[in-house]
Amino acid sequence: MTPLQIAITLLIPFLGTVIGSASALMLGQKSAAKMQNILLGFASGVMVAAAVWSLLIPAIDHTEATGGIGWVPALVGFLLGMGFMLLLDALTPHLHIDSTTPEGIPSSLGKSTMLMLAVTLHNIPEGMAVGVVIAGALSGSVDMGVAAVMALAAGIALQNIPEGAVISLPLRSQGISRARSFSYGVASGIVEPLSAVVTILLIEHLIGIFPYMLAFAAGAMIYVVVEELIPEAHSGKHSNLPTIGFAIGFAIMMVLDVALS
Repeated sequence: MTPLQIAITLLIPFLGTVIGSASALMLGQKSAAKMQNILLGFASGVMVAAAVWSLLIPAIDHTEATGGIGWVPALVGFLLGMGFMLLLDALTPHLHIDSTTPEGIPSSLGKSTMLMLAVTLHNIPEGMAVGVVIAGALSGSVDMGVAAVMALAAGIALQNIPEGAVISLPLRSQGISRARSFSYGVASGIVEPLSAVVTILLIEHLIGIFPYMLAFAAGAMIYVVVEELIPEAHSGKHSNLPTIGFAIGFAIMMVLDVALS
């Protein structure tokens, strides 16, 4: 990958967050509240498909191609990724949508800030996923071309559109101004390219455990889906819309990854 391709790949997911956050400028409070669940379902579907096809399967394939037991790094890395996010979730003060009880270490932070931190936690594993596949493509450690790396970035950008909206829309539905809702949504996405760059730098020293890093990112992403996105998608009045959103997101990401890999 050229430096320009790397820069574009790093910024594409962040652009998705910006686009999603911009929805706060266009929707009224009532419309904003109605959109949350289906967007959360869509984001969940994209993340699950990306974790499987872009991270876990390449981790297994790479290990088997080098004579190893494919499921070992997939299992170990996956569980470590889940544990890492569990630790962050326990330590970082944050507040989930439609919740009045903050989680993490007790803090005096405001409600808007803690809502933003909740989504920021979601973005860390996505940045790690982009960083680890870029590092793999650069090192040749995994059979992943530029198109496949771009497909993952594009899929995460698609997922970030509703995720950016998910931080801005609740703020907007609570009466916070359009501009402030938008700025909080954008700020939550900055961690994504930063965590991708940190992952790329670390991978240079951890290339021997590359399959574990792929699975680690997958575990972190699945943690976010199970712990945060799906429960929030089904909060409130029962509806099938989050399930439909999940199916659409999963199908789009699966096709992107398989068609371009």
